[in-house]
Amino acid sequence: MKRIILLLAISATFLFHGCSSKEEIHVDLLAEVFEVRTSFTAANNYSKLITLNPPIYNSDMVLVYRLFDVINGQSLWRQLPQAVYLVQGELDYNFDFTRNDINLFLESDFDLNTLGATWTQNQVFRVVIIPGYLSNKNNKAIDFNDYNAVVKAFNIKDDLIKKIQ
Repeated sequence: MKRIILLLAISATFLFHGCSSKEEIHVDLLAEVFEVRTSFTAANNYSKLITLNPPIYNSDMVLVYRLFDVINGQSLWRQLPQAVYLVQGELDYNFDFTRNDINLFLESDFDLNTLGATWTQNQVFRVVIIPGYLSNKNNKAIDFNDYNAVVKAFNIKDDLIKKIQ
């Protein structure tokens, strides 16, 4: 009888060993993408401040791409910072970010007031926010310079991209 009780106790231990009183919660963390169209002028100090609401986490990664051209109906995106070499000198499209905002801005080694509308008006950017949880997983194989590779790697649907001004 003692052997049967011992055997039942051991069996119960193995049976309930995998169970936990804490329930596991699985959350699908997705990369977020939004599109910004802006014009850079002396009045806005050649910059565009985008407020993030809610703020992002310290571990999140922010990537920004500028619409460089459209070829045969296909958008050609270039990752920021992006240098453009003009007759006046070097023009840089750049950005910085905090948990609360993203600042898109122009820098140059010449007077920005001499820029034509082609370089300052109706500029289109795609901002990709990758949660820290995802940004640390197998990203060595992703070419972050390639917008299309990022979209594919994080399963981003272009038709769901929010557009903000």
